[in-house]
Amino acid sequence: MKKLVVILVVLLLSKNNFAMEVTPYGTIINHTTWNQLLIKHVSDKGKVDYLGFKKDLIELNAYLDWLSKSKPSETWSKDQLMAFWINAYNALTIKLIVDRYPISSIKDIYSPWNIKVITIANKTLSLNNIEHDILRKMGDPRIHFGIVCASISCPKLQNEAFNTQNTNRLLNKASKEFLADSTKNELTTDAAELSKIFKWFAKDFKQEGSLIDYLNKFADIRIASNATISFKDYNWGLNE
Repeated sequence: MKKLVVILVVLLLSKNNFAMEVTPYGTIINHTTWNQLLIKHVSDKGKVDYLGFKKDLIELNAYLDWLSKSKPSETWSKDQLMAFWINAYNALTIKLIVDRYPISSIKDIYSPWNIKVITIANKTLSLNNIEHDILRKMGDPRIHFGIVCASISCPKLQNEAFNTQNTNRLLNKASKEFLADSTKNELTTDAAELSKIFKWFAKDFKQEGSLIDYLNKFADIRIASNATISFKDYNWGLNE
């Protein structure tokens, strides 16, 4: 009977809202509010309307409240966990900015990544906790293109929520878009002037080969193995 109820709930949710799903143990995961806010306040180019988010603070706080009451666990699939934590990181970053807006950079906030911003499953977390202690430990370097630090040189914020069905697609899309953006990465066959993300997290990108091997998975051109690598200055201006 319980299995039948779960199946019926899954069918109902999948019909009415892609951002809602159910874990194998019947826990409802609901990223609907975050998805609607992203559609409303983030352009296709990843530009963020922080004033718009500020006007919809009730909805943003409601989503963060749902996150804080959630209990992500090993019973969730990897994609469910990854989607949950990417959405959490991005929503909490938006909240960090909105609470202090107008500002010109996230770096106008003292030590923003170390501020304890939410308690989930009895653990009080900062953005650094979510990124380094949770997401990076999942072993997928693409997360660096899914989480966004509210800055011009960051990967663009996707204007749809992550979920089980779209996580792999969105991470591939974000990776390709980031490498194709010449303001953030300039690639030729014999030279690569890269975002400092590839310098800061080089270890993550070299898990299965060289950095160039990783770049060639998503780059529009083939970069030679002996290509010269350099890094661009990072623009911490707000991504609005």
